[in-house]
Amino acid sequence: MAASQFRSISILLLAGTALALSACGSNLSRTFGLTRDAPDEFTVTTRAPLSMPPDFTLRPPRPGAERPQELSTSRQAEEALVPESAMASQQAAGGVTPGQQALVQAAGPAAPGNVRSQVDEAALDSPKPGFVDELLFWRSPAPPGTVIDPEKESQRLRENAALGQGPEVGDTPIIQPRKKGWLEGIL
Repeated sequence: MAASQFRSISILLLAGTALALSACGSNLSRTFGLTRDAPDEFTVTTRAPLSMPPDFTLRPPRPGAERPQELSTSRQAEEALVPESAMASQQAAGGVTPGQQALVQAAGPAAPGNVRSQVDEAALDSPKPGFVDELLFWRSPAPPGTVIDPEKESQRLRENAALGQGPEVGDTPIIQPRKKGWLEGIL
């Protein structure tokens, strides 16, 4: 075989291989494991773990029957949204477990009944600003809203009542904020 024939056959084989691989399309990268297929989070279900029965006289489960240790989806959703209901149903069903009792005992004595009056909750909700916050936000912000002039508003309401008009007639007088100087915005 001549070198030119060998070269043309190898080019044809290379082109045929490229054509065959291009027919695979995007499945080629999936075939070689180059793409990751994450499972659909809505179709993944959890199963209760297998455990050894307390006594060995139990009958084997029937095929297709519901598993007794699994909860319905509505019950799982309720437990996820309101964990207290799960604890209450567990305590009603079997009482408090020894592990729960040990945890409560390790937590220490119960809180006094008037604990809310002893703790300043407002201080906990708004902690003291740090050094950087004090540097950046050194000016107190203006109060929100517009300030109504009480004397002019009272006069407007009295005039509307005397004329038999409702309180929504006319413009509400407001106190105009004073104009700032050009250095006031900087300092």
